[in-house]
Amino acid sequence: MMIVFCGILTWFVPAGEFDHENIMVGDTVRDVIVEGSYHKVERSPQTWQIFGAMTEGFKMQAAIIAFVLIIGGAFQIMNSSKAVDFGIRTFVSKCRRLEQVSIFRKIGVDWMIIVASVLIFSAFGALFGMSEEVLAFIILFVPLAISMGYDSLTGLLMVYVPAHVGLSSAIFNPFTTGIAQALSGLPMFTGFEYRTFCWLLLTILLIVFTLWYAAKVKANPKFSPMYELDSYWREKSVESDSEVVDGKAGVQAWISYFLISAILIVCAVLSPKTQISIGDTVKSMTIMPWIAGIHAISGFLLLRKSYLYYILDIFAFTIVLLVVGVMGYGWYVTEISALFLGMGISAGLVMGADANRISHEFIAGAKDLLTAALIVGLAGGIIVVLKQGMIMDTILNSLASLMGGTEKGITVSIMYAIQTCINIFIPSGSAKAALTMPIMAPFSDLVGLSRQATVLAYQFGDGFTNMITPTSAVLMGALGIARVPYDKWFKWFWKLLLFFMIAGLVLLIPTAYLTIPGF
Repeated sequence: MMIVFCGILTWFVPAGEFDHENIMVGDTVRDVIVEGSYHKVERSPQTWQIFGAMTEGFKMQAAIIAFVLIIGGAFQIMNSSKAVDFGIRTFVSKCRRLEQVSIFRKIGVDWMIIVASVLIFSAFGALFGMSEEVLAFIILFVPLAISMGYDSLTGLLMVYVPAHVGLSSAIFNPFTTGIAQALSGLPMFTGFEYRTFCWLLLTILLIVFTLWYAAKVKANPKFSPMYELDSYWREKSVESDSEVVDGKAGVQAWISYFLISAILIVCAVLSPKTQISIGDTVKSMTIMPWIAGIHAISGFLLLRKSYLYYILDIFAFTIVLLVVGVMGYGWYVTEISALFLGMGISAGLVMGADANRISHEFIAGAKDLLTAALIVGLAGGIIVVLKQGMIMDTILNSLASLMGGTEKGITVSIMYAIQTCINIFIPSGSAKAALTMPIMAPFSDLVGLSRQATVLAYQFGDGFTNMITPTSAVLMGALGIARVPYDKWFKWFWKLLLFFMIAGLVLLIPTAYLTIPGF
């Protein structure tokens, strides 16, 4: 329906476009808008093209669609070993034992797990822009939340939401802050002090809400709007509990262990030093040799105990390699997909499965997430219709023109509102920076507004609405994995989103008046 609506708009909204030019941003060539180049063009109303929008949307979002399917297949292989269920039950059981200690009993073990999860994923979002990568964790944390007596929404509050709250602050995110500052002519990652304050405050607010909501659901499960639909996860947990798994490692498990160890050793020899980038700081660290050595020891000890423990060990090292790859080698969707595919195949070999069973489980997992993949393609189709109808730039130009002749506090607020509206049509942070910063930055000079304030308005406008706009492929993928219908998510989440948007505005306005470090 949204594609059809956008198609109707192409018949009434005037067609227009900006001229573009290529500039160097660091070592990368970026396509940016030429200031003041907007001009009318011939109309291109969409008719039958709306039926091809899904195909074009699949082309546009192909990487994320493939990522979702591969993640589903890889984790299905791992889940078929029952190692994840075993690990969650063991983890929760050990945490429950901490309740015997009075101090932990007073604090609440479940609350400690929730707080730690929110802090970690929010930090990941702020430091290296975790977004698509979070999809890999939803399939683990939703069952964990269910096992602790909460609901699937609590699982999303523990993983997906904090990553995007962190993304909104973007302390050192190279994909948003880095590109926006470079296009604005600012030194990369300057002003991180105030962004760190924003991140800390927003994360604390999220922790408070998550703990409040989790307590409400635990006291009254029917308080959750997902109570009935979460029966899928509860039944899955019961099925897992009823199955007894023999954890004795076979020959195939040991062969897999030696192969993985050999691969890690080769990587350690080829890359003894890793250049870890945090903001504009680059530090050379000896990481791969340590990973290879620790895996050799931990894998051997755990495999002797049970192959279930070793599969969890593989998953843990997958996460470590994910962080190292993103921060040290610039990995993105393709490399991360390959990493998790390797994890899934390794888990299948460790549990003694043959090629046929591994393939069967992979296809079953991909099939389970096919609906999410279709929705991602449709979301991309919305953007396709707007671009083919030549009204995307008209919308951008009209929004930008609203900022003329206003006071600084109002101006920065309007910038924030514009970036928020644009984010509905362009969820990609880097693409939005390339489109808007060349326009917003020069305008901020004309009204005496700091370009840093303009960048922060862009960041808040980019991050918050990604958690509710249906054009966000990551959101639709996350909801598909968690089995949360979009309509229920919208009805439940919009109030929290409004709260964060207001909090962002309160944090943004001082940058127009106060002398803040970096601003």
